[in-house]
Amino acid sequence: MFLDHISQSPIPFDASCAAEALDRLNPPANARDLVAGTAGCSPFLMAAMTREAEWLSGIWTQRAEDSFDRILQDLDAVAGDPKQALRQAKRRVAVLVALAELGGVWPVLTATAHLTRFADAALSKSLAHALARYGKGLPGPWAGLVAIAMGKMGAGELNYSSDIDLVLLFDEQQHDPDAYGEVRAKLLKAARLAMSLMSDITSDGYVFRTDLRLRPDPGSTPIVMSMEAAERYYEAMGRTWERAAWIKARAAAGDIAAGERFLERLTPFVWRRHLDYAVVQDAHDMRLRIRDHKKLAGPWDVPGHHVKLGQGGIREIEFFTQTHQIISGGRDPSLRHKCTLIGLDRLVDAGWVKPGDRDVLAREYVYLRSVEHRLQMVQDAQTHHIPSDAAGLQRLANFMGQGDVDAFVNDLRDRMRAVEAITDPRFKPREADVPTAEIAGADDITERWETYPALRSGRARGIFARLRPSILNALSRATRPEEALAAFDAFLRGLPAGVQILSLFDANPSLVDLTADICAIAPDLAVYLSKNAAVFDAVIAGDFISPLPDRYEAPDLDGLDFEMALARVRAWHREAHFRIGVHLLRRLATPQEAGAAYARLAEATLDACWRVSEAEAARRYGRVPGMQLAVLGMGSLGAGRLTARSDLDLVVLHDGAPMDALSDGRRALAPSQWAAKATQVLITALTAPMGDGRLYEVDMRLRPSGKQGPVATSLDAFRSYQATEAWVWEHMALTRARALTGDAETMALAEEARCAILARGRYDRSEVLTELAGMRQRLRDAGRRGHGLAVKSGPGRMQDIELAAQAHALIARADARDVRAQLGVAGWLTAEERACLSDAYDLLARAQQVLRLLSDGDPPGELGTGAEAFLSTSLEQDSADAVAAAMDVAAEQAAVVIDGALARGIGQG
Repeated sequence: MFLDHISQSPIPFDASCAAEALDRLNPPANARDLVAGTAGCSPFLMAAMTREAEWLSGIWTQRAEDSFDRILQDLDAVAGDPKQALRQAKRRVAVLVALAELGGVWPVLTATAHLTRFADAALSKSLAHALARYGKGLPGPWAGLVAIAMGKMGAGELNYSSDIDLVLLFDEQQHDPDAYGEVRAKLLKAARLAMSLMSDITSDGYVFRTDLRLRPDPGSTPIVMSMEAAERYYEAMGRTWERAAWIKARAAAGDIAAGERFLERLTPFVWRRHLDYAVVQDAHDMRLRIRDHKKLAGPWDVPGHHVKLGQGGIREIEFFTQTHQIISGGRDPSLRHKCTLIGLDRLVDAGWVKPGDRDVLAREYVYLRSVEHRLQMVQDAQTHHIPSDAAGLQRLANFMGQGDVDAFVNDLRDRMRAVEAITDPRFKPREADVPTAEIAGADDITERWETYPALRSGRARGIFARLRPSILNALSRATRPEEALAAFDAFLRGLPAGVQILSLFDANPSLVDLTADICAIAPDLAVYLSKNAAVFDAVIAGDFISPLPDRYEAPDLDGLDFEMALARVRAWHREAHFRIGVHLLRRLATPQEAGAAYARLAEATLDACWRVSEAEAARRYGRVPGMQLAVLGMGSLGAGRLTARSDLDLVVLHDGAPMDALSDGRRALAPSQWAAKATQVLITALTAPMGDGRLYEVDMRLRPSGKQGPVATSLDAFRSYQATEAWVWEHMALTRARALTGDAETMALAEEARCAILARGRYDRSEVLTELAGMRQRLRDAGRRGHGLAVKSGPGRMQDIELAAQAHALIARADARDVRAQLGVAGWLTAEERACLSDAYDLLARAQQVLRLLSDGDPPGELGTGAEAFLSTSLEQDSADAVAAAMDVAAEQAAVVIDGALARGIGQG
């Protein structure tokens, strides 16, 4: 019962009014203090309780929730014109909500939720009555008309005397285009009547003041718009404040399903794919405009302060939450919540807001909403100003249950100062640093910066003016600042636009330092970043500097078409790939760890692309009953070690379909034809240069018969070819093959076939070694000599050692894949020879990881001072020259070992 849950009461401000209320209403003993305090602080509630005295006498022995539900049921049952019934229901809701909140039966946010529920019901009743009168001949009960609740109503957080912000839309697809004129005329009449039912002031009062100005371009558009027109507006002209407004939007009354479909279509406008830090400046500017308009700028104190819009007020907490949501909600759908406090919790979970800040903001938000309600309960007025006079302050303090007005004012001041201390720094632009160092030749470079596309707007130039000293300071700390500055110049020149990325830098100074490091060490990567600046979003995600994952999980692609799925995979891959590079650059990962991570990322990417490619092939060509496919990784991918610039060596196998089977698509395809089509779709998925770039280059030349063979081979043909036709080098390549994606059973059969072929040993030692010697000689004849920082080609370098290791494993009939494992088995090479080759390969492979991050040349072109320092540090040498010398020594030793082992092995054969 209501009586059983009363836990607090306001202190009466007007004792005579309190006494009169007790005399007139004669509440139960347990409710006397609550009624007296309420009536003694609020003339409005005194009058409302008196007018509803009979109804009020019945609520004390019922649950507050049941009393509320009964109000809604009675309203729903009203036939005919609901104008009077709506106002009576509102009056009863006002009394019930006030008593439940003031008595501690409902927390303040439960009270706001009930006010919102009533607003939904009243709006639905008004629209239904209006459409019954003016919507004759229109389809369905709602004719596609929906009221989208915005702001606090959309979030379920209406305050006690709130306006309701609405956008009225209709689904034009439910109507004959030829009848649009008539439809719009009828819906406009219905909308005007519905709003009149809600907001007209009569002797019974009003229901809610309605505000329709949040619709697109309200000065020149009708109060009811088609959804298609609204979408066009937001796509072409929507502004940041409108994006923020639509965060809380909710289909509240009318054709709810149509409204929800519209909100789903509006998602790309509200939630951008990238981290949208430009919104911070927009939010700050909006705050200042509001304060200037309301004359709230400057020093403040509690008396006369605006509890909603003033410094440290309710809107500050809401702006803080919404701004963070807009910044990162495009990347993280979990942040897209209408409720302020739930939004704050989600931001804490995602690492965007500190738990301590959330605790302060959440606590004070609840308290300030209580203050707001008490202010409005006094006269049912839409006010947020704290009284300036002593009597008004005393009344509010009493209404809050605090008789000491000075203590109340001091406490409120402390609370709002605490909010201001958290929210204000988040919006204010950062102070510009003071330059601390000169860079030789900087003036010649920096004077042309304002001619670059990234700085063509005044806003971008303003942000950059604040950033410029920080950027120059960071670049000046490089080993060769002039080289770093030149690389940054290339980065800035390549940016197609500046506001978004510069806002990101402004809000996250650590990105300036990272960019300076990249410019100093890896200028090629800086140029890449200028064309792919969205990867910076990943840097400020909470797990960017955490250890690289043991397994990569591609994003959810369900429900996306082929092109959208590929775009999502590319965006995900780009960030993950960049993260590995930064871990290597910052020495958070060793070269070996980076190589394994690049391979794991490629495997996950290949698996994702295969899944969407197989589905796309089925959409285009149907399916072949029983057909299954598997994709093998060859070369370095099969061995599980890639670099920043690796391509993918692939072989596709198919199995399970009878030879005479045909696909069920528009054109019947044989199994081999279908498999070839599916493989071509996969190649496109991996290599197509879309807006988000390509993923990998793909090499299919290691398939049976090479370029002359089909791009997809049946498993039976694969077995047969390897058993009877494959050359020695093809068996050597097979030692590194690994099934990576596709049908699990077909993958297992492929691995079983690989192991059986290698165990059978078609070629003897002499044949294998003779072919190895011939391959090495052909590489020499082609000029593959190698020296210095050349890691791959040349005697004793990576390719030479890989071929020797493959030959060794083939002779040993071992199924090991990577070089270290292949050199770990006994056989043709002695233990000492294998140890020498393994050590040399380890040095060269580590150097390759670092050098491929810096350059795609082998040997690389001229490295800058920063790149040379990074290389030498990564390989634990004194200089880049020392690294080159160590590589030469290791390669020479490895070449001598392989030459000697071949001479011995062929002679023995």
